Amino acid sequence: MVIRLYPAKGFHMEAFLVSTGIVALAEIGDKTQLLAFILAAKFRKPVPIIIGILIATLVNHGFAGAVGTWVTTLLGPTTLRWVLGVSFIAMAIWTLIPDKFDEDDAKLAHFGVFGTTLVAFFLAEMGDKTQVATIALAAQYQNLAVVVAGTTLGMMIANVPAVLLGDRIAHAIPVRLVHGIAAAIFAVLGVATLLGAGESLGF
Repeated sequence: MVIRLYPAKGFHMEAFLVSTGIVALAEIGDKTQLLAFILAAKFRKPVPIIIGILIATLVNHGFAGAVGTWVTTLLGPTTLRWVLGVSFIAMAIWTLIPDKFDEDDAKLAHFGVFGTTLVAFFLAEMGDKTQVATIALAAQYQNLAVVVAGTTLGMMIANVPAVLLGDRIAHAIPVRLVHGIAAAIFAVLGVATLLGAGESLGF
């Protein structure tokens, strides 16, 4: 896997595929996917729930991606490589830690189905591993639109089946295996980035 730290021009396929895959895998069993299960069971109206998830993710990850892009303007190339490398390895460890879900996140029924989903998902995603991953990926690839498109698609790949199929797939997904794959990808990104940092220092 080639790790690039220069701004990408046009559609950057590597950034899109990595962003999509890593978030889709990390989202399995995540608290926001658990929230999708609960909202689907509570309201039984998949269309407004899916639209709410999409808009909440676009806004949340758009903000996260902007932060990641902004960070690159504050740090020099070598410092950025070290920060990103350590961050990806930390994400690998975090991905292996099971999420805990507070059902109070879903108790916003007075906003209606769409409003409840929009607010609940936006709040649940704040500080979540997939939001942090979006910040790191945006800083890594320096292509805001492509990274946000990829992370948003990854969220939808994980959450749309959760809304449509609910408990029928909840127990069929090998969560530990999926998280292990996601953690491995994060670790590879981290090690590759750190090796690049070492090369820049003449190691």
